Amino acid sequence: MQKSLAIMVAIIIQINCFAQPDKKVIHITDDLQLVYLTENTWLHVSYVNMPGIGRVSANGLVYVNGSQAFLFDTPWNDALTKALVSWLTDSMKLKIAGFVPNHWHNDCMGGLAYLKSQGIESYANWLTVVIANSKKLPAPAHSFRDSLQLTLGSKKIECYYPGPAHSTDNIVVWLPSEKILFAGCMVKSLDATDLGNTADGNLKAYPETIEKVIKKFPDAEIVIPGHGKPGGKELLRHTLGLAKK
Repeated sequence: MQKSLAIMVAIIIQINCFAQPDKKVIHITDDLQLVYLTENTWLHVSYVNMPGIGRVSANGLVYVNGSQAFLFDTPWNDALTKALVSWLTDSMKLKIAGFVPNHWHNDCMGGLAYLKSQGIESYANWLTVVIANSKKLPAPAHSFRDSLQLTLGSKKIECYYPGPAHSTDNIVVWLPSEKILFAGCMVKSLDATDLGNTADGNLKAYPETIEKVIKKFPDAEIVIPGHGKPGGKELLRHTLGLAKK
C-alpha cells in the first residue's frame, strides 16, 4: 500500500512539473515578447533587422508592484513600445508609473516619444538628456547626476551612474527587493566575445566602471545585459575580462 501511494505521489509530482514550464514567454508580436523573471519582474525582448548585421534583439525590464509598473528601456521604436504598453495596460491591467533608459541609444529609448505622448514620466542621467537634446531626439523629462532613488509603491528603485563604458552616459538600475541588477549594454552576455559597439563609449574607463558596479552591488543575483541571456554576477566578471583585453 505504501509503495503504491509513493508511486502515485511521484506521478502527480511529475505531472505538475511538466505542467509548469521553466519560464513563461508571452509573444506579443513576432518582434516582441515578455519573459517571466520573478513574481514582480518581466524581461521585455524586442527585435529589429539591422542592415549588414541581421536580426538583433534588445532587453528591457518591467517591474511590477500591485497594479503599477515601471519600465526600464523601451523596445527599439515607437511601434514596438506602443505594442508593449498596450499589452501591459490592456492585458495585464497595469498602469505605467515611470520610465528610465540605460543610455541614449535607440535600443534603450527609441520608444520615448510614444511614452511621452501617453504622459508617462521619464528619468535619466543628465548626460543622456544633454546628448538627446544635442541630437534632436526625444529627451527624458527629469535628470540626475550620480544617483537617483525612485519608488514603486513601497518598493525602491535605485539608479546609479558608475562612469562611461559602452556609452558615456550609461547607468545601471538596482531593484533591492528582487536582487536584480539591470545593467544594460555596458554588461555583456556570457556568449559575447567582445564589447560590441563602443563608438560612443570609453574603452579606457570601461574596466574601472565595471569594477565600481561589481563593488557596489555584491548582492546581485540576477544581472540583465542589454542583449542576450541574463545571468548572475558571472556576467560582470566576464565583461570585466573583455574590457581588460
